[in-house]
Amino acid sequence: MSTISGSAKELKIGKFVVIDDVPCKVVEIQSSAPGKHGSAKMRVTGIGIFDGSKHTLLKPSDGDIEIPVVERKIGQAISVSGDSAQIMDPTSYEMFDLPIPAELKGQVEGGKEIDYVECMGRKMMQKVR
Repeated sequence: MSTISGSAKELKIGKFVVIDDVPCKVVEIQSSAPGKHGSAKMRVTGIGIFDGSKHTLLKPSDGDIEIPVVERKIGQAISVSGDSAQIMDPTSYEMFDLPIPAELKGQVEGGKEIDYVECMGRKMMQKVR
């Protein structure tokens, strides 16, 4: 897995965190005050990067978390067939297929540049240049 470890108290809204083995973008953070014998607790709500599902993480504020390494890359569309496009990475010349999101249908054509995100072995098309 392409993750690094960090502390829960370093999380901010808009950052990324792994919740239930799903890379998520943090949308809400709630923290409770420390008690007489315990530490402060944090409730972190995140939205999955690839599926858009909502996940919740409960941790002490000094607990360890996993932070996914999210890479934004550029590729070139080689061909389009149905709901998927064959993409080539111009730096490594790697070829792979990516599904075309509903909002980009009709925009993806052979020869155009594509912005995509790669995280934890998964890839997703973001936009067409």
